[in-house]
Amino acid sequence: MIHPERIQRLNEHKARRENFVLYWMQQSQRTTCNHALAHAIDLANGLSLPVIVYFGLTPLYPGANARHYTFLLQGLTVVRDALLRHGIPFIVRIEDPATGVVEMARDAALAVTDRGYTRIQRTWRAEAARNMGCPLVQVESDVVVPVETASSKEEYTAATLRPKLKQQRDRFLVPLEEREIENRLGTGPDSLDVSDSEKVLARLGVDERVPAVNWISGGQDEAEKWLEKFIKEKLKYYDTLRNDPSKDYLSHLSPYLHFGHISPLRIALRVMSSGHTARHAFLEELIVRRELAMNFVHYNNMYDRYDSLPAWALKTLEEHAADRREYEYRRKELEEARTHDPYWNAAQRELLVKGKMHGYMRMYWGKKIIEWSASPRKAFDAALYLNDRYSLDGCDPNGYAGVAWCFGKHDRPWREREIFGTVRYMNARGLERKFDIRAYARAVEEECGSGAGDRR
Repeated sequence: MIHPERIQRLNEHKARRENFVLYWMQQSQRTTCNHALAHAIDLANGLSLPVIVYFGLTPLYPGANARHYTFLLQGLTVVRDALLRHGIPFIVRIEDPATGVVEMARDAALAVTDRGYTRIQRTWRAEAARNMGCPLVQVESDVVVPVETASSKEEYTAATLRPKLKQQRDRFLVPLEEREIENRLGTGPDSLDVSDSEKVLARLGVDERVPAVNWISGGQDEAEKWLEKFIKEKLKYYDTLRNDPSKDYLSHLSPYLHFGHISPLRIALRVMSSGHTARHAFLEELIVRRELAMNFVHYNNMYDRYDSLPAWALKTLEEHAADRREYEYRRKELEEARTHDPYWNAAQRELLVKGKMHGYMRMYWGKKIIEWSASPRKAFDAALYLNDRYSLDGCDPNGYAGVAWCFGKHDRPWREREIFGTVRYMNARGLERKFDIRAYARAVEEECGSGAGDRR
């Protein structure tokens, strides 16, 4: 079943008598548990037409580099092979997606697309809807509860969104039945060979100074493996050990969610069926916290700017902007993990090498950037730059919300102190008190190296 709340017409054109139904895949880069693909197949079967899937591969995605594009191409290769097994051609072209899909749709009866929440994703879909001569239907497939169904406004905290999601989520927590296309195509229009990633990266001309990671690979098949490993080995400890950086009890699914290689609905249903009591803690992160980030990006167009912060946080940070900093680092020093703090350096090294850091350390990492930057505005820009450049899930609603949280977003005022004002503070002593944080730093050094070393 595809709930009608997931489906939205983006223009008012009527379907035409043409050769195929077009699915413009941009966010939901998978063939399983993909409501947009399922809806395209339903429409095509009703019209006795085949489906063609299109992906526009732009070299100009903000902040993206070889690390992101390699993971993306790995996922697209898996999608291509899966679609071809079902008689659906997959067309990938290096071009602006909004321009390319309009061209592809010239011979389409209608077009279906998935939903993205960031500014560039919304702009692409609006441009395509405006310039396309056939219907463009958007189907929301990368949240459990559609964003506008969950709430009609920007929510203040998780506490205000949680009851709204609880009221709706059971209705949406139902499996999506996989569809089969009735009219198969053996071949389609010419397409880029996405499996030759080195050649594609050369053609794209992307920034290769941030290399691909070697500990994780993109694609829906890999996402399923990580999910099953998490449920089998880690989920039962998630509620008690997830915040401990010295232990690895995280799912590592965030890059797959970012690229749409796995559905949050699929994850939620598998975790719920596990029977582990810790599933509730994980579902809080997957549904409430993640969909709070979607709510933020959807309703606050300044989501990637310092001015997106709540008024109380802006006020208190500006009141303390001139406070003396014991340590002050330029962006380059932060980027190269050259601070006096070995724990912070370890987190930054993990980000540099693996494209991911432990979630608890990500909070500490952001708080220290505030403390060591010349101003809160410069700190915000530096944190967002480092996250988007090096994290596999950079330029993601979760990342924007995570950075903003360090500055007070989705939080409350705390005891006032220097530099932070009433924004929540974290320090190294807290890490040492709660965890074997030295073990974490040693493990990162063994796996990722020490880089430029600590600044003493």
